Amino acid sequence: MRILTLLLVIAASLASLSSHAEDGYDLWLRYQTLPESYAKDVNRTIKNLVPGDINDPTRALAIEELQTGFSKMLGKPLPIKSNAGKASLMLLTSEALAQISNDVDTAKLTELGDEGYLLTQAKINNKPVTLIAANSEQGLLYGAFELLQQMQLQTSLKELNHSSSPKIQRRVLNHWDNLDGSVERGYAGSSIWDWWELPGVINPRYKDYARANAALGINGTVLNNVNSKAISLDHRYIEKAAALAEVFRPYGIKVYLSARFNAPMELDGFENADPQNPKVRQWWKDKAKEIYQIIPNFGGFLVKANSEGQPGPGDYGRSHAEGANMLAEALEPYGGIVMWRAFVYSEHDAEDRGKQAYNEFKPLDGKFKDNVLLQVKNGPIDFQPREPYHPLFGAMPNTPLMMEFQITKEYLGFATHIAYLAPLYQEVLAADTFAKGKGSTVAKVIDGSLDGHKLTGIAGVANIGHHRNWSGSIFNQANWYAFGRLAWDPYADSQTIGRDWLALTFTNEEQFTEPTLGMMMRSREAVVDYMTPLGLAHLMATGHHYGPGPWVSDLGRPEWNPAYYHKADKNGIGFDRTKTGSNALAQYSKEVAQSFADPKTMDERYLLWFHHLPWDFKLQSGKTLWQGLVEHYDHGVEEAKAMQQTWQSLKPYVDQERFTDTAQRLQIQVDEAQWWRDASLAYFSHVSGKAIPQGTTPPKHDLQYYIKLSFPYAPGN
Repeated sequence: MRILTLLLVIAASLASLSSHAEDGYDLWLRYQTLPESYAKDVNRTIKNLVPGDINDPTRALAIEELQTGFSKMLGKPLPIKSNAGKASLMLLTSEALAQISNDVDTAKLTELGDEGYLLTQAKINNKPVTLIAANSEQGLLYGAFELLQQMQLQTSLKELNHSSSPKIQRRVLNHWDNLDGSVERGYAGSSIWDWWELPGVINPRYKDYARANAALGINGTVLNNVNSKAISLDHRYIEKAAALAEVFRPYGIKVYLSARFNAPMELDGFENADPQNPKVRQWWKDKAKEIYQIIPNFGGFLVKANSEGQPGPGDYGRSHAEGANMLAEALEPYGGIVMWRAFVYSEHDAEDRGKQAYNEFKPLDGKFKDNVLLQVKNGPIDFQPREPYHPLFGAMPNTPLMMEFQITKEYLGFATHIAYLAPLYQEVLAADTFAKGKGSTVAKVIDGSLDGHKLTGIAGVANIGHHRNWSGSIFNQANWYAFGRLAWDPYADSQTIGRDWLALTFTNEEQFTEPTLGMMMRSREAVVDYMTPLGLAHLMATGHHYGPGPWVSDLGRPEWNPAYYHKADKNGIGFDRTKTGSNALAQYSKEVAQSFADPKTMDERYLLWFHHLPWDFKLQSGKTLWQGLVEHYDHGVEEAKAMQQTWQSLKPYVDQERFTDTAQRLQIQVDEAQWWRDASLAYFSHVSGKAIPQGTTPPKHDLQYYIKLSFPYAPGN
């Protein structure tokens, strides 16, 4: 009877799948019809499904997903059987596997932990089966998604023998969504959370969001902006969050909340929020108890404190460790964690902004409670198109550090420009800190292997909104996908990830995937070239961060001015972070510092990040710095045009809707790359007194034209 009920539920679910244009809603769960030859192989290998305990909600989702995938790819769902037969697909936990006759190495399965899975061809009671095995129901769900992905990639199922487990424990999206529905730095429309209608109305989109994340192994989501409102912790909003947690729970996704540090004052009229005040400490304990009574698997708090005007323990002369530990103490009885952001800088600190977080947190190494993760941005400034890795990685061996990447493209062309960010993520993760000798990569810091930490984490600032395609454009989906894949395995290859995404999202045909992959792999470098080449940073216009603004120098806070970062004048350009300048290099290991110390031999991608150099400085190419800068800007524009041409050649392989949408955005990218190039060169030519090199096209307009441009309604501001 249970199996019949399940079949009816699945049939109803499949029947309700609405037909719609190729608008990107399905993400990497598109499950397009398989080629006939491969479909025949699948049908011979898998003829029926043995689901096991269908009463478990997570396993029920795995079965539902398998039936949805098989129905779309093969045109029919799998018949469900209660016992293994020839060519069965079976879902078995290690406990169930141990009770039957099989040829599976259960010791290998044990090594995969709570979330890992095994996909293999095996014999169960002497019958050949395709097996999804795991130590938990969650692992079975991840294994089901992996099987469906391998089918979409047209991997031979007869040779299936694949195991996987996550290398990082907490794999979390940070939503910068506000309670009014706006999204800070969001370029895909308003928030997908309708706080006004919650908890009464559960949009079906919430389940699709959970499916997409579970397919990548993402297991946590912070629902609200780090610039949080205290009311997020009010009882009414906790109940709203609980409604989302109920949808996400069977997918293995925990809900987290950004907590405003002075919430006791704003919600209950406390005189202060001093972490040493016993009444304040008790308030947080009571609040944690309240939350866990309503959301039993609540993940914990994300906190932005004493940064950009947010309240924090520093308001009372207390350290970040004292503030974080107060919250950690409240969450500890329930298994909750605190993700405390290390993104801090102050207008009252005359020190190089890039040094301030290190200066503030390095002395606190080892002073945080065991359930605190220090969440550190990938670079020392702020999600720039290119930054060196943050010096805190490798500098705090006694504190677990959590990586924070930005998926939303605040500084890389919003939702308009194509900028595949997996190479950026991989570049940072593979960076060697030399903290414990050669090979001490950032990836080893955050997965805990370098210093033996058990609590590990990685976060991505989400690029998700209410737009039908989720991310504002089709190619922005690739960055969400890539973050999930690298969160599961920070040693994965960005090119492999990109190829898989293309096959899942568009087609598996090499005539499409190879040229498109080449375009994607070059895209981020193109953006660097036409925005911030040779180690320049933070040249964007202020506030909305849209378009170039290297001339801005009149804001009240010096570190909000682009001129603060490039320091261009008639004598040269760049930020001196060597011994003769801010000496930020001293925050890195001696090996890393030495590699950046000499501008004549260093990796020139970071040249002006670490050095202020004369315009006539000779680059390794033999050209002057001014000539090289102009060449990089020109190269970025040419790459944008080349991407546009490549896409036009791929029209036969792409549906009309997604082809046109991408083509339109690429035209904007070409136009804005030219704008960035022209405005930047007009300014640098003006301050340096250098003429545009002969044979190079001059800027289309004079400098004043670009300075006068205004964008009061740019999105995400």
